[in-house]
Amino acid sequence: MPYIQTRTNCNISKEKEIAIKEKLGIAITLLGKSEDWLMVEFVPNCNLYFKGKDDEIFAYVDVKLYGRSNNEAYSSMTGAISEVLNTELGILPSNVYVSYSEFENFGWNGRNF
Repeated sequence: MPYIQTRTNCNISKEKEIAIKEKLGIAITLLGKSEDWLMVEFVPNCNLYFKGKDDEIFAYVDVKLYGRSNNEAYSSMTGAISEVLNTELGILPSNVYVSYSEFENFGWNGRNF
């Protein structure tokens, strides 16, 4: 089960949420996962500072993954996420941070996988 949370200091309209969600649903295949189990969360309009400033649009994206992937796949995913946020929200790739966490244990429906 992959989970992607996007925190940004800009507004995200419902239309943009849907467009980003759909594009992330495609991009998640870079990590060997599918949209069938993908959970996406948006946290717009939050207080983010980068380099001590808040005068530009920034994003922090946290990707959690049940299982493992590799550095090449993560690098490709970072590129895809940066492209999606630039296209949909106008956030420069240099203003996007992406973190990845891998989990061996993940629960759903009252039990663990």
